[in-house]
Amino acid sequence: MKKCKKKYNFPLSRLEELIKEFKPDVICGEVHPSSWELYLQTGEPFGILGETQNEYPQLIFPLCREKGIEFVPVNWFEEDVFAEGPFDKYDPQTKAKLEKELQSWNDQKLSAWNEGGNSFEYDAITNEMYDWLHSVNPNVQNIVWNTRHYIMVARVKNAAKKYPDKRILCIHGADHNYWYYQSLKAEEGIELVYPLK
Repeated sequence: MKKCKKKYNFPLSRLEELIKEFKPDVICGEVHPSSWELYLQTGEPFGILGETQNEYPQLIFPLCREKGIEFVPVNWFEEDVFAEGPFDKYDPQTKAKLEKELQSWNDQKLSAWNEGGNSFEYDAITNEMYDWLHSVNPNVQNIVWNTRHYIMVARVKNAAKKYPDKRILCIHGADHNYWYYQSLKAEEGIELVYPLK
C-alpha cells in the first residue's frame, strides 16, 4: 500500500475524509465474502489468499464498526482459475513485447490519474486497456475481468435492493470504475453519484 500511496498520491487520510463526507449507510468493498467471514471469525485482516488491501483493515473495517456502517463484501475470484496471466501462453519474445505495451497503458492511466484522480478520462483509458487485454487473451480476461465484474456489480445491485433508500458507497480499485459506472448508471432505483470528487 505504501508504494501505491506514493505512486498515486492518495493517502488513507484522503479516503477517510471522502468516506466521512459521503456519510454512507453501507459500504460495498472489494473484499471476497470468504475473506470477510475469515476476518469476522478470526480477525485475519488480509483475506483467504492475502489479497485484501491494507486500506480495509487499517481504515474501512474499523470505520464501519465505529460509525455503524454496514459492510458488504462484493469481490469475486476462484483461486484455482486465476493462476494464468494474460501473456503466459505466448513465447518469451512476444510476452516481453506485450508486457512493454501493458506498461505503456499503465503509464497513460497514471498520467490521467495524476491530472484528476477518478475521472472519465482515466476510465476511458482503462476501458481501452482492458479491451486490448481481451483481444490478446480473451479466455483469461473473460474470467479474471469480465465475469468478475458481472458478479461484483450483481452483488452491489443486491445490496441496493437489500438496503433501499440507503446511501451506498462502493470502494474498489480505480480500474473497476468504468465497469461500475456503465453497469449502474441506468439501473432503476439507483441514483449514481460519480465521481465523488
